[in-house]
Amino acid sequence: MGVSKVAELEKKVLHNILEHGTVTILFQPIYDISKQEVLGFEALSRGVECLEMPEQLFQAAGAYNKLSELELLCRERAIERFVLLQLPGKLFLNVSPSALLDPSHPRGETRHLVEKYGLTANRVVIEVTEQDKVDDGFLLLKTIEHYRQLGFNIAIDDLGAGYSGLRQWSELCPEYVKVDRYFIDYCDQSIVKREFLKSIIELAKATGTSVIAEGIERVEELCLLEKLGIVNAQGYLLAYPQSEPIIDLEASQWLALNLQSQVSTIENSISIGWLAMAQNAIHQCTQCKDAHKNFEADKQLMSLAVVNDDRQPIGLLHRDQLTEVFAAPYGHALYAKKSVLELMDKQPLIVDENAQLDVVSQQITEQEFDIRRHIIITRNAKYLGLAPLRDILKHITEEKIRHAQHANPLTMLPGNVAINEAIEARLRKQSEFSLAYVDLNHFKQFNDLYGYASGDSVIKLLAEVTVKVCEQSPCFVGHIGGDDFMVVFDGDDAQQLCHRIISDFEQQSKAFFTPEHVKSGGYWATNREGQKQFVPLLTLSIGLVRPDLTCCKNSHQVAALATDAKKEAKRYRNSYLFICNRRRPSVSVVRLNEKQTECSA
Repeated sequence: MGVSKVAELEKKVLHNILEHGTVTILFQPIYDISKQEVLGFEALSRGVECLEMPEQLFQAAGAYNKLSELELLCRERAIERFVLLQLPGKLFLNVSPSALLDPSHPRGETRHLVEKYGLTANRVVIEVTEQDKVDDGFLLLKTIEHYRQLGFNIAIDDLGAGYSGLRQWSELCPEYVKVDRYFIDYCDQSIVKREFLKSIIELAKATGTSVIAEGIERVEELCLLEKLGIVNAQGYLLAYPQSEPIIDLEASQWLALNLQSQVSTIENSISIGWLAMAQNAIHQCTQCKDAHKNFEADKQLMSLAVVNDDRQPIGLLHRDQLTEVFAAPYGHALYAKKSVLELMDKQPLIVDENAQLDVVSQQITEQEFDIRRHIIITRNAKYLGLAPLRDILKHITEEKIRHAQHANPLTMLPGNVAINEAIEARLRKQSEFSLAYVDLNHFKQFNDLYGYASGDSVIKLLAEVTVKVCEQSPCFVGHIGGDDFMVVFDGDDAQQLCHRIISDFEQQSKAFFTPEHVKSGGYWATNREGQKQFVPLLTLSIGLVRPDLTCCKNSHQVAALATDAKKEAKRYRNSYLFICNRRRPSVSVVRLNEKQTECSA
């Protein structure tokens, strides 16, 4: 078919689409992976026949000056369908700057459409694509501001793919930026893409903008984005565009994605690979004069990794050492043509990208490296990049500070925020676990008799005993406050470990009592009513529950179960582990003639 006949056919099909409104709207979900829930849906338009795919459809509309007309048709169909399906979250609408700036484009039409179909403006996000070049930036800014004043949210689409992304970002101040798929594709294998994403995240934090990663097709990409802190995700890996889209992913689907939970930032150390910087290495045969040229060309360059024929790192060449040698009398003449092997550091710290940051930190401090230096990071024993020691130590400090903000100041164990996150993470993943509520008995009387310093020491002892008992098993130990602790058990050994906590604590806590009190098994003290009573030595009450994941929807319900179990355990005078058979939250309304499931030992 000739070019003219193709054009004639496209024109005819476009005319029919506009006349009869024959566009199909598909919706692709955008998920908040931190909350494992849908953020909203992007509306995608499809035509018919030779103009089915959006690229051909909108190109034809632009060629025949029908872009504004087509966009309004797609916009109305998207809003109508979104409301009809009663989809949750926000509706993301693609709008090209060319259509917005078209003099024939009617003003106020989008507001009219949302009012017509009963949708509030704050649930609509206007996506402005970054791929189209805009000559009149001021007019575009005024137009976008008009939409914002009407209550719509703004997003920049395809950030990084077009002409002026960062400039648009600074001028439009969008609520969302969608990173172009190019930077997502195999980002887990590209340091350059990872550094770009890190920069976008930092800029987003500074401007209060939410980042959306689109075009995700591989689990590895999604895991990297999650670790970097990008929580909004869209792509075929999660869901394909459909006329009746998936709203919520099943728990098993989230589990299959193998995502790190939020609590992992508290429970586990990150890998050193996330701090790697992309930087070229030099071959071991490189002459010192050529290496010196590299340093001269880049004043920010402090170190160069030296690799062999297999790209395995064998040393690190430092700018200051090379400069010092060349500055000495006859230094340049002696070393210019010699291999960098002569001057490089032959024992740099080389670590695999999967090495945990806290382990690397220990290696750094044990070997007393100069803080100005770098360490070499490898992947499968081959050179990957460099990480400055200063950045590593800075990151560790920030992690410690963040941990301390949510930690109990007495024991430095994670506090309520972290405990709730640990429980919520397991509920989201539908990962079976047990929860123990550990409480000291007779603590007030001990505190009154032996003093607050001894009381604090006993609390710290309980923390140490609990951590020590649990260190060989997958557990999370948290300190609620005062003499109350919680332990999340991921294994099947919760009962045995709880019994060990009781026996170890009872044995070690005797050291805080006088020999007379130990021999007597307690002491006499005055209660709140002024009466003398015999108080036993310190004991523990532990309530243990294994929540039903299908019924417990949040950490508060699980904690309430554990609290009830702990109250049952405190009925006993001596240390007691109470195992609660009730696995579901208490019903809020009591019905007559129905058996209520109770906790039982």
